[in-house]
Amino acid sequence: MQWLQQYGEVKKMKLFDTHSHYNDEQFDEDREEIIKKIFEAGVENTVVVGDNVENSKKAIELAKKYDFIYAAVGVHPNEIAENEEEISKQISQIKGIVNKNEKIVAIGEIGLDNHWVKDQKELQRYAFLEQIKLANELNLPIVIHSRDAIMETIEILKGKVVPEKKGILHCCQLNRDLVKAGLEAGFYISFAGAVTFKSSKNANEIIGMVPNDRILIETDCPYLSPEPNRGKRNDSRNVKYIAEKIASVKEMPVEEVARITYENGKRIFGMK
Repeated sequence: MQWLQQYGEVKKMKLFDTHSHYNDEQFDEDREEIIKKIFEAGVENTVVVGDNVENSKKAIELAKKYDFIYAAVGVHPNEIAENEEEISKQISQIKGIVNKNEKIVAIGEIGLDNHWVKDQKELQRYAFLEQIKLANELNLPIVIHSRDAIMETIEILKGKVVPEKKGILHCCQLNRDLVKAGLEAGFYISFAGAVTFKSSKNANEIIGMVPNDRILIETDCPYLSPEPNRGKRNDSRNVKYIAEKIASVKEMPVEEVARITYENGKRIFGMK
């Protein structure tokens, strides 16, 4: 990868996109080209996140191929099987592909989603808790997906099965109670494109709640493109717009936000 060396000296601002999906089929036609472009744009680290067993394997393949890409592996609540026995098999498969690979930095994304699937609440809870146990066994943080499940997620965060290495509230819903509970539980709060939307009326307030040492930025690409690229396929080059939004709210230079979120990302994922 000569281009890594070629562009390594010219980037002005290091950025860490802590949540991406370059294992998604939307990148099948130009994946290598986009990955090259995001590195050229200053994205020095990104974590490619799995949402099922196969996509987790693809995330690991990308992490092995590119030095600046890392992987998270897990089963998303919308991807769980239809009974506890089959869910346990899925989680066993996730455990099997970790294999002490140091480029696997988290278990995720895992969690609860009442938006798309509303009749599997107990199974989602089971899968969530079992993957927290797996993360503890593997000494890894977790990446939490929570959609239309704020109170249930808070209950998990305050429950008996505690994520020992903590983790991240990914693409965090802009809810005061959820953010407060996450911070109290020792979690990092990751903001994505939604904070730039004009419809996000309380984005400034929620950003202001998060101390600098717990804040992260992400794209969740290819989804959730921020303004001014809303509606287009997202990629990690757009993570700068989330940094700019945070810089505006916190009244600090965007370069400082980039530095802080970069260091925070490396810390929570245990990168050297």
